[in-house]
Amino acid sequence: MRSSGSPESGGFERSDKPGLKARQAAAKMLAAVVDRKTSLDGMLDAENGNPVYRELNDADRGLVRAILNSALRQLPRIEAMIGSLLQTPLPEGARALDHVLVVAAAQILYLDIPDHSAVDLAVEQAQTDPRNRRFASLVNAVLRRLSREKDALLAGIGQSLPAIPSWFYQRLVQSYGADHAHRIAEALLTPAAIDLTVKSDPEGWARRLNGRLLPTGSVRLASFSGGVPSLDGFAEGEWWVQDAAAALPAQLFGRLEGQRVVDLCAAPGGKTAQLILAGADVTALDQSSSRLKRLKGNLARLGLDAVTQEINMADFQAETLFDAALLDAPCSSTGTIRRHPDVLWTKGPADIEKLALLQEKLLRHALTLVKPDGLVVFSNCSLDPREGEDVTARVLADGGCERVAVDPAQWPGLEDAINPLGEFRTTPAMIPVSEGFSGGLDGFYAVVLRRKA
Repeated sequence: MRSSGSPESGGFERSDKPGLKARQAAAKMLAAVVDRKTSLDGMLDAENGNPVYRELNDADRGLVRAILNSALRQLPRIEAMIGSLLQTPLPEGARALDHVLVVAAAQILYLDIPDHSAVDLAVEQAQTDPRNRRFASLVNAVLRRLSREKDALLAGIGQSLPAIPSWFYQRLVQSYGADHAHRIAEALLTPAAIDLTVKSDPEGWARRLNGRLLPTGSVRLASFSGGVPSLDGFAEGEWWVQDAAAALPAQLFGRLEGQRVVDLCAAPGGKTAQLILAGADVTALDQSSSRLKRLKGNLARLGLDAVTQEINMADFQAETLFDAALLDAPCSSTGTIRRHPDVLWTKGPADIEKLALLQEKLLRHALTLVKPDGLVVFSNCSLDPREGEDVTARVLADGGCERVAVDPAQWPGLEDAINPLGEFRTTPAMIPVSEGFSGGLDGFYAVVLRRKA
């Protein structure tokens, strides 16, 4: 049943057809990511996220997340498959129609949803939107043909075309070579596993949680139903969720008993907790009050304590120089695409260049906060060397610090993640799949620098 559109409906005609609101929300949020570069995480926040998402029940929210994750992970392939079925390209200005087709195609091609349901709801979606009503028959024809021919399309376009934007794929090829770039691109299509950093006895916790012990010392969980807080040890603060690659930078200091360490971009606090457990007296900084509140809550659950300060680290001055500093710098986050598939649609080459300059500024400042011979670990979760190796090279060229090479012999199972200069460079194509467990880890860069006397 339909009635005319209203301000509350955003210009759509109302329909009571089950499942339609979820598809409309998915299309609207896809448009926000792709066309307006809006972060998906913010829109999916249950309390402060996109209004059309907050109006949905839990089941429909889960469906929207599944549609968006599949659509964003496979967007170039989906658009190419749709394009191959069109006699002529969609008209200029038909972006709303394109999003309707992508949302439906993601369900038909990659989700366990009946094809006829995805088609019927997409047609209804077109009919309730004044911008798309005249294309309802085209939506029906294209999607029904997609349903009939999906096996051939998946075997052709779905295998031959990279699923990430061409500009980023070419950067991967340039940085890692064609073979590794292809493996990274394919690994990015697989959702990330849940990894835990434990306070002590990782082997014991791996057995207790039916997990797998990784070379990083992390415990990787097999697939499980239920929430993380329901697992043994959560309430007692015995471990926290932290990707295996994210657990590496803090370990590069070694033991820190009696040393004063500043964690310069600390929230949500996983690395802070590692530094405390290594024996350090930690000062944790973050410029966001909400993120700092989250850090304090996480440390409280773990029974750990640090001095915290809400400040932009670029403005922070040390009254007494620290023994060491950890700078996990703001970056493009392209190493986390398995977890955040919107990243490559909200960031571009210009963002990477801008962030690299910011990282260089922050790294230079971090070096002024430690004593002569003090250590700085610089890290980030970008796959692009412009945000890692290139930043380090420029700072080293000034002569005020030196690289402390990581010894591959100290990291059995991760030797391939240490470059010839002794810097860590992980990619999602590392850590092989093992029976019952996902492979891969976030793309991360980390280097140890010593301030010269």
